[in-house]
Amino acid sequence: MPACPLHHQMPEVPMRLRAALLAAAMVLPGAAGAQDLLRIGVESGPTSLDPHYASLITNIAFARHVFQPLVQQDARQELRPAIASAWRVVDDLTWEFTIDPQARFHDGAPVTAEDVAFTIQRAGNVPNSPSSFGYATRVVTAVEDAGGGVVRIRTRVPTPLLANNLALVMIVSKKHGEGATTADYNAGRAMIGTGPFRHVSWQPGSPFVAERNPAFHGATPAYARVEFRPIPAAAARVAALSAGDVDLIEIVPPEQFERFRGDARFTTSESPSNRLIFLTLDSDRAESPFVRAKDGSPVPNPLRDARVRRALSLAINRQALTERILRGQALPAGDLGPPGYFGTSPDLTAERLDLEGARKLLAEAGFPQGFAVQVNGPNDRFVNDEGVVQAIAQMWTRLGIAATVETKPRGTWLSEAAQLKYSVNLAGFSPNPEVLGMLETQVHSWNTSLGLGTANRGRFSNSGIDALIQRARATMNNDERARLTREATRQAIREQTALIALYFQVNTWAMRRGVTYEARTDEMTLAQSAGHAP
Repeated sequence: MPACPLHHQMPEVPMRLRAALLAAAMVLPGAAGAQDLLRIGVESGPTSLDPHYASLITNIAFARHVFQPLVQQDARQELRPAIASAWRVVDDLTWEFTIDPQARFHDGAPVTAEDVAFTIQRAGNVPNSPSSFGYATRVVTAVEDAGGGVVRIRTRVPTPLLANNLALVMIVSKKHGEGATTADYNAGRAMIGTGPFRHVSWQPGSPFVAERNPAFHGATPAYARVEFRPIPAAAARVAALSAGDVDLIEIVPPEQFERFRGDARFTTSESPSNRLIFLTLDSDRAESPFVRAKDGSPVPNPLRDARVRRALSLAINRQALTERILRGQALPAGDLGPPGYFGTSPDLTAERLDLEGARKLLAEAGFPQGFAVQVNGPNDRFVNDEGVVQAIAQMWTRLGIAATVETKPRGTWLSEAAQLKYSVNLAGFSPNPEVLGMLETQVHSWNTSLGLGTANRGRFSNSGIDALIQRARATMNNDERARLTREATRQAIREQTALIALYFQVNTWAMRRGVTYEARTDEMTLAQSAGHAP
């Protein structure tokens, strides 16, 4: 795993003083120094520039500057042309994508069926990937050149979400990618894509720098050069924008977002997110690494019992989390997707706190006095993530659980979660773009041959739910697929508590006056979504 990003920030007092002095004196519209340079303060840089190393929103967002998928998702996750100008379903097992003849790699080479075939073969098989793209690619049995710029993709089973899944898989050049390792991408040697920007430089913890691709076949980005500066601490990002050190920041703390919104020198942008924040529970191992009796002695893993998992869910006050910890920048969750998302159920609303019911369930499961558990999570990935973990541990203490907390920086947290080192872990995932995408990756049993359960960190497994998911993912009829999805979700959330749904975030950005940003439901911060104010 690449090293986690370094914290590039000044000591606390000097930074505050510097921000105050500069904010009082500067003229913000000219702060960038040049209309063609955009400096973006992000919570973290990518864990790797290899576009297939990890199916993580942050990595995919950075990859989308240099590379493109066949089709791409817009700000509301509707499919739009990218490398392919058109696509269609031929039959239940066959899709066709028409390659835009103007889509060319940075070396001038056109995109071919061979490049697409090479990409699909590579994407799910990158060594040491902490989160594989196998869920999107392993269903593909053949990629064929149908002539006239048409690429035909055949699948093992009917796959209604193929185009949506492939929208996250960046097409790479076979010429430059064959034999290339993740290290070659990180060093820039293999960074030859078709995207709106060309790679300039990057090292873990340092800015990602890119320049506009003059031969790009799509809309021309508003800025000729972009610098993504990793600033993990939210307060430091706010200070950097206030001081004019950056032009745009993401993931703005709730109280600071309101301040920027009311200051004429800045503008803001926000959008409801499709990202569910939830807890994974080790429901597989006979003994779990961070579960013990209250006296510290070993105990059979109580998280294997659905009654215990449901008790833990009922002991969480989601309204308090969203109102007090997140200051209203979240929506309590009872489903795997936000309201209105394809496959959601209107009646699967967030459950209310029920300590009495939770205690009864614990007693029924044989743990009337509770047990000890450590809650893990990141401290620099989600809005106030460490505060959320602390609050959940306190809520469980009221249930009689001896809950402790350990949070870690994103890089370490991702690596350890992938290695199944946690018993309970705060996580986040965005379904793509149906609830079925959540079921396939987070709820289905871990199955590498099918490319399912690829992010199922608790290793939850239920054959009946698996069967519903597999039927849904092979159903091309939308109404029937939605019905199967709703039933699988109901069983997973209400009956089995495969995971504990907490809330959906609200995505936020703030920027200096003169810069615009189109807010996105998928949380991606893309330079091509930024523009100049009229």
